[in-house]
Amino acid sequence: MKNLIQVGKICTKKGYLEILKPKQENKKENEEETDLSILGSLKKGQEIEIKNFETKDSETSPPIRYNSGSMILAMENAGKLIEDEELREQIKGAGIGTSATRAEIMKKLEKINYIAINSKTQIITPTEKGELIYDVVQKSMPDMLNPKLTASWEKGLEMVAKKEIQAEEFMKKLESYVKSKIDKLVIR
Repeated sequence: MKNLIQVGKICTKKGYLEILKPKQENKKENEEETDLSILGSLKKGQEIEIKNFETKDSETSPPIRYNSGSMILAMENAGKLIEDEELREQIKGAGIGTSATRAEIMKKLEKINYIAINSKTQIITPTEKGELIYDVVQKSMPDMLNPKLTASWEKGLEMVAKKEIQAEEFMKKLESYVKSKIDKLVIR
């Protein structure tokens, strides 16, 4: 009989993870299997030796809050969140905004009271107004919160620049997209 060693964790209460999307859960590349999938390879009636098991109570910690510097880096590297390789390449090196505008974007968000930036720690927190705006956008047009959309627009603009499509064709597609989103909002 082959010796199988299995170490696993089962989360019984997700804590803050309940409000995050599953794709945002942080998994290390070399992390041992945590879903006990080894049990799926066992056959009915197969005997196994259990040497030890234990339970451990622990609590999850929320991700560290962004500060102004880490937010600018996240905006710059937003393409890393995109699964589609072609679109990820499209936004690579561009991210959200330009190096000249990212800090201005944050200043504008603070000025219109969407975020608050602690003057000493530079920690960014959403304001109540900012959370409300986020909730509205997430419920009505969730793809607007995904860098994949920005990447697809960048791809279209690059195709226009390379004369692969006409600017009018790109604008029609963009207008059609926006109109479809507005129509869905009006119908609801």
